[in-house]
Amino acid sequence: MSTTTTPILTSSPSRRRFLLQAAGVAAVPLLAGHLSGSANSQLSSSVPDTFSLRARRKLGSLEVSAIGLGVQNMSRTYQTTIPTRSEMLRIIRNAYDHGLTFYDAAEAYGPFEVERILGEGVESFRDQVVIATKFGWNIDLETGQRQPGLNSRPEHIKQVVDAMLKRLRTDYIDLLYQHRVDPQVPIEDVAEAVQDLMRQGKVLHWGLSEMGQNTLRRAHAALPVSAVQNEYSLLWRGPEQWVIPSCEELGIGFVTWSPLGVGFLTGAIDSFTRFADGDFRKMTSRFAAEHLPGNLKLVSLVQQWAERKGVTPAQIALAWILSQRPWIVPIPGTTQMAHMLENIGAVDVSLDRVELLELTDAANSISIRGARLPEFVQAFSEVEAPLRS
Repeated sequence: MSTTTTPILTSSPSRRRFLLQAAGVAAVPLLAGHLSGSANSQLSSSVPDTFSLRARRKLGSLEVSAIGLGVQNMSRTYQTTIPTRSEMLRIIRNAYDHGLTFYDAAEAYGPFEVERILGEGVESFRDQVVIATKFGWNIDLETGQRQPGLNSRPEHIKQVVDAMLKRLRTDYIDLLYQHRVDPQVPIEDVAEAVQDLMRQGKVLHWGLSEMGQNTLRRAHAALPVSAVQNEYSLLWRGPEQWVIPSCEELGIGFVTWSPLGVGFLTGAIDSFTRFADGDFRKMTSRFAAEHLPGNLKLVSLVQQWAERKGVTPAQIALAWILSQRPWIVPIPGTTQMAHMLENIGAVDVSLDRVELLELTDAANSISIRGARLPEFVQAFSEVEAPLRS
């Protein structure tokens, strides 16, 4: 049997229905002038709500929309395709028009290019939104070439932020994360560098991502942390062990990356999926042939609940996260307008206490096999910063 490097990404029936409905929304203005009054009325009544996102949550003292937009793939998707820049700008702007105020980027995404796209996209309403971005990987400031390892040396952080401000077309960053803990630099040194940037008005809040437990406490003691960003979803529950309890204890907000399991929970991946060369999911063992059939039981569960509630699997997965704590904010990424609208619509999906317990108990009964990340990437998570000498 021959193999292909082209991903075969299927959508669940409910997500396909949503995409067709969303396409109808886009078509209405074009068709309206050619319809009689009664026909136009019938068409409008079949168009779904535009999912205006009014709900807000707090990350420490920082207020953001209850769902954010991850823009990581807007320069290059997991499938290694290059999205149309004009369409990415349109998604960013339409997200704001629909009430979303929280955008997540990083210097490593591109590298650099995603920050440029985001900066252009939000320029006309910059002061009405929250921009989060991240430093920490060892990336050449001039060429954008990735170098081995990490770099959180204080002088480097300050240079990185100055470059970020230019790419983002702004004079301040609302939320600046350390993307991964540098094992060569005490977290207190990092906190002091960020505090200097705060005094200059270049950074308003800071956070950490995928850090070690002791490093989080030391960082918060040195300079109050507004948010932690880790992977969290029905597919990956690791943060329940200590990240979420620590955030609750310390009053830190929790931002969840990959809340849809890199598309898995939407039904976009099944036993026939083949990932493209360069797609990191091809190197992730939880999607390997020996683990996928068992792991797909979780997808079936989410699909059952989507049918039960009359929504999409993505909305169930996001609603489950939103129901965990009032200070948890998912940031699903997408390069499709319909998916962005679908995702923010999750705020209107309610799971009462009984439903939440039932869904969680059912998810607990499904054993997920395989690692969440390739081994060489996982090695950078839960690292502890060295102590000051």
